Amino acid sequence: MLDRITGMQVFARVAALGTLSAAARALGMSQTMATKHMAAMEERLGVKLMHRTTRRITLTEAGRRYLDSAERILSELTEADATASADRLEVQGTLRINAPVSFGIREIAPLLPGFARQHPSLKVDLGLNDRFVDLIEEGWDVAVRIGQLADSTLVARRIASCRTVVCTSPSYLKAHGTPRKVADLAAHNCLGYTLSKLAGVDRWHFGADGKTVVRVSGNLLANNGEALKLAAIAGQGLIYQPTFLVSDELKARKLVARTLDHPTVELGAIYAAYPSDRRPPAKVRAFVDFLVAGFGKEAPWERTRKR
Repeated sequence: MLDRITGMQVFARVAALGTLSAAARALGMSQTMATKHMAAMEERLGVKLMHRTTRRITLTEAGRRYLDSAERILSELTEADATASADRLEVQGTLRINAPVSFGIREIAPLLPGFARQHPSLKVDLGLNDRFVDLIEEGWDVAVRIGQLADSTLVARRIASCRTVVCTSPSYLKAHGTPRKVADLAAHNCLGYTLSKLAGVDRWHFGADGKTVVRVSGNLLANNGEALKLAAIAGQGLIYQPTFLVSDELKARKLVARTLDHPTVELGAIYAAYPSDRRPPAKVRAFVDFLVAGFGKEAPWERTRKR
């Protein structure tokens, strides 16, 4: 079946130029193909659109009515194409960003005013949650993801590193002693993050490969790192969390990092992920570039921690 849109284009050109040969040249196709398109249209519609003579083609009454509709449809398609192309070239419209709660509040949200100043025609919709979201199914333009990424059809760009640390308050260490080996953690109150396999409710993993496992227990479980951090600051127990979450508190000595006989497991990196597209919209490219520039070669929470 020949393409209807191409048939409309042939018909409109024939009506404007008066001959099939002229219409074919204008559209870059053979006269034979242009004739096939016209014949297919008339057969599909069941009416004659044109009267053909050896010198000229004229429209029938049905052809004149159909021409009005065809020209309107072609015009709307041209406008739609232009709008879609503009979205790829101009930073405009609405950018829907999804990020984990703590990281989104601490690191993404503070950057958004600067991004808005650079792109005043863009509206940002920021969604914060710690569950895994399906970008395509749920309509997100870009997601910030932490840790090793599973194979998928998404494009992922690294924006920062993501180390981890075991820490607690000075008051907890004074009251309960200082763990020096991972095995010592079994005797301490270890506050569990229910969404983590690395530092969960009953097992914490250590070592470069994560294969050193210690059984732990504690009197607080939470699905949010901020809640666990506040409990640790108050002296309730130890936490095993990403450095971006606790860097300010480590600097202020509200929390103290513990270096044990096995290193903590690095989460890998933090990524900006977006649906695969050879030419992603300008708003997505602009935001990802903005994040990379904002975090720089070294994550800001790592710079804070070292001071």
